[in-house]
Amino acid sequence: MAVRLDDLDRKILAQLQQDGGQSLDEIARTVGSSKTPVWNRIRKMREAGVIRAQTYLLDPEALGFEACFFVLIRTAEHDADWQAAFLRALRERPEVLEAHRLAGDIDYILKVRVKNARAYDAFYQALISEVKVHNVTALLSMEEIKSTTALPL
Repeated sequence: MAVRLDDLDRKILAQLQQDGGQSLDEIARTVGSSKTPVWNRIRKMREAGVIRAQTYLLDPEALGFEACFFVLIRTAEHDADWQAAFLRALRERPEVLEAHRLAGDIDYILKVRVKNARAYDAFYQALISEVKVHNVTALLSMEEIKSTTALPL
């Protein structure tokens, strides 16, 4: 369910998406308000679930995670027990940054960040030892052209 936001809320959210480490004073000045109303709006948007978390974005390559794989998974299994085991296996692996269930020929796509191809193979071997999959295709990203967490407000 969408939450009603006005222009000031959207400006505040845009500032938070740009740099969540800004002070309330900086955000208020940028959006043309004062500190207390900005704080109250942020608090209300947290309570409403519009703002899920405050976090920092790390540079994966600076930390040695140089390989990004998109993993396409097809399965012949679709029962609840298999799905629960598969979802548990994904949630337990910090290498999996994103996982999506898809419509179409591919059942799932994963975004996996690892140090190198050997680390991806270890991830792959561990995953298939836990859950049965019909087909796995790993695509190595050669270059990240665009990556953002900012929503188009």
